[in-house]
Amino acid sequence: MKIAVLADIHGNLAALHALIEDLDTWAPDMVIVAGDTVNRGPLSRACLDLVLRMRAERGWHVIRGNHEGYVLTYEREHRRSDFPTSGPRFELSRIIAWTHRQLADQIDPIAALPEQLVLDIDGEALVVYHASVRHNRDGIVAHSPNDELRAQIDPGAAVFCVGHTHMPFVRRLDGTLVVNAGSVGLPFDGDTRPAYVRLTRGRSGWSARIVRVPYDVGVTARAFVESGMLEAVGSFGRIMLRELHTGRSFLFDFFPAYQERLLSGAISADEAVRDFLNRVDRAA
Repeated sequence: MKIAVLADIHGNLAALHALIEDLDTWAPDMVIVAGDTVNRGPLSRACLDLVLRMRAERGWHVIRGNHEGYVLTYEREHRRSDFPTSGPRFELSRIIAWTHRQLADQIDPIAALPEQLVLDIDGEALVVYHASVRHNRDGIVAHSPNDELRAQIDPGAAVFCVGHTHMPFVRRLDGTLVVNAGSVGLPFDGDTRPAYVRLTRGRSGWSARIVRVPYDVGVTARAFVESGMLEAVGSFGRIMLRELHTGRSFLFDFFPAYQERLLSGAISADEAVRDFLNRVDRAA
């Protein structure tokens, strides 16, 4: 039995195509997408269409992540009469607004995606969540203490797989093989190559191996410009491109440091991004 688990494509079509080529060579019996196919990248619609086509044609299993949830939330909230069309709150919504424009006619298929997957493989449970059993933004990381990790997984699973953190690892806890598949489209472990996990089940039980796939990051960087995304999302696009080129997370640090001042109008989005990237450069 050979099973591929991938996650966090984030609108990176070039990375997804490279990964599918690798899957075609390995020829798994099953492919599972553990959420966040969309958002933060330039080609969310193309990635969603391709993943759903693979589900229809090849039987891929696909679940929803927190970024699909953001699209669904935006679908509800942007219709309100008090939804901002300018100002600081509007600036903070421009990333998801760009994605929503691509996916506005795909809301029902996105909403229909399940939030977890439980499969019986010859009497053993393979369980897949986007982040953890607690919620879809509760990331599992390699160095979590055992007690913390026990609270995040299904202890009855032979294999428990997630994504969300964009940092892959394989770890055994009690009787469970715990796997984070990393990210296809936006790795955060310093390696820009798409990651996925190859699960195999043999006579000695389950094993997992993280695989990295080469691709041309420049193709996706150009897609930020050619798709119109870089202009549409404003200053934050510069941080997103830095993440793409470095394989490091920056927005996660940016928003806690600047959001309060942005919302109060004390600093503009462009000023905040410029200050943040200057700090990043000085720390490098």
